Amino acid sequence: MQRDIFTSDHGAFRDMVRSFIAKEVAPFHEQWERDGVVSRDVWLAAGQAGLLGIDVDEQYGGGGNDDYRYYLVLNEEMARAGAHGPGFSVHNDINGQYFRRLMTPEQAQRWMPGYCSGQLITAIAMSEPGAGSDLQGIRTTAVRDGDTYILNGQKTFISNGQLADLVIVVARTDSDAGHRGISLLVVERGTAGFERGRNLDKVGMHAQDTSELFFSDVRVPAGNLLGPEGGGFIALMQNLPRERIAIGTAALAGAEAIFETTLEYCKQRQAFGRPIGRFQHNRFVLAEMATELAVARAFTDKAVLEHNAGRLSNEDASMVKWWDTELCNRVVDRCLQLHGGYGYMREYQVARAFADGRVQTIFGGTTEIMKEIIGRGLGV
Repeated sequence: MQRDIFTSDHGAFRDMVRSFIAKEVAPFHEQWERDGVVSRDVWLAAGQAGLLGIDVDEQYGGGGNDDYRYYLVLNEEMARAGAHGPGFSVHNDINGQYFRRLMTPEQAQRWMPGYCSGQLITAIAMSEPGAGSDLQGIRTTAVRDGDTYILNGQKTFISNGQLADLVIVVARTDSDAGHRGISLLVVERGTAGFERGRNLDKVGMHAQDTSELFFSDVRVPAGNLLGPEGGGFIALMQNLPRERIAIGTAALAGAEAIFETTLEYCKQRQAFGRPIGRFQHNRFVLAEMATELAVARAFTDKAVLEHNAGRLSNEDASMVKWWDTELCNRVVDRCLQLHGGYGYMREYQVARAFADGRVQTIFGGTTEIMKEIIGRGLGV
């Protein structure tokens, strides 16, 4: 369907992103799947292409463009290609917002050039073995000691965890202050006491390194505090809507791509002397999916424009995340069924999407948490 939220500049950028994926990502993704991690070369190539730090000031090597739609185009094309290995969205849509909003000028000078060039890969460490969606349950502690914080704790399910050079760690700096005692500290690669655990063996997204992280008496310079001490929880709440719309829009783009390939398959695949798409049941399934995707697209694009204007509410971001990720799972499941036995073969994109997409209703806040946020917004 025609989308009127983009300009010709966005179209040119989309063409560039597709060329980048065809050259720098697609030929290597299967190997990355086997390795469980992407090459750092793709990060450097992304930096060279201007795909990292699009909204970062030009003095640090960024694009100086705060139009979210450029990130949207990048995320959509990566999703359409099934290129889940490079964690660009974690770097750009999640971590980048914390850095941009909270960094001091000195921190920006230290970190932003490498952030934009791809030399410094970033991660954010929120989830713990006993604390996922409940951020107030964080147990990792950071105790001030002179000009350092002594950091102790454990994190899990950390995207970019093996490759990350800078990790934003959510830690409790005041155990008696509730959510006001949570702060953000940036831990740098090679810091004594900072250890990476295993690269987690997941159902899908095998090329995306996802790790356990361990902090044992890690001395983090006070100059690596990101934002004010005790301001971490508020920063998390402010940035989560951006994370959620990024996840939702990518899920919808991925669902649309799988639907398009399935529609063509149904026009070509023959059974009982005719294309399988001409059987009434299959035709109805395709009609249902086309309608659901069109309705989701209309709502999602409206939300994108609201986000771009700085007006998107937490409730609406949660709606996008919930609806689009659940829809993606439903669409991909039905598309796999329409492929029959071939749909279960990993050589078909639908099979890989079936495994890769399942986590989208979990990370960034589960569907149940999204409904809770929406319900509270209704006053109930």
